[in-house]
Amino acid sequence: MFELKPLHKDAVGQALEKAQHYRLLNEPGEAESICLDVLEIEPGNQQAVVTLLLALTDRFSKGYSVGVTKAKEVLPRIKDEYQRAYYAGIICERQAKARLSQGGPGSGHDAYGYLREAMSHFEAAEACRPEGNDDSILRWNACARIIMRNNLTPRPVDAGEPYLE
Repeated sequence: MFELKPLHKDAVGQALEKAQHYRLLNEPGEAESICLDVLEIEPGNQQAVVTLLLALTDRFSKGYSVGVTKAKEVLPRIKDEYQRAYYAGIICERQAKARLSQGGPGSGHDAYGYLREAMSHFEAAEACRPEGNDDSILRWNACARIIMRNNLTPRPVDAGEPYLE
């Protein structure tokens, strides 16, 4: 329908600053659009990839139709092993928070599962983190605190016998 106009290469830095600004203003859709424009001319731009992933996860709890799948599709584009593990954890942690805020039957059990998955990713990130970078430990602790404060538990396993005719 429309042919999108490409950015100029010399505008990339300023565009990424704007994307960060829109994230801070709680306008993740605007940040996403900017990142997509940057990635059209610089497909490997890691700052744009990470900002895009964060903008997508910012939308989890806002009721937008952006799904976890879309954020997970961005993840392999992150080249650094530590960052890939760390942001995989961020996706799961934000998914858990969104599920908790939605509420409803099973939301606590779902959130617990997502948080435990996030914690596994943060442990993987911790194992390969750069010296002096404890971000993965901070996130792991945050997930543990959410579980403890909300008394979250895994979904019970049904120990009943299957019904046979």
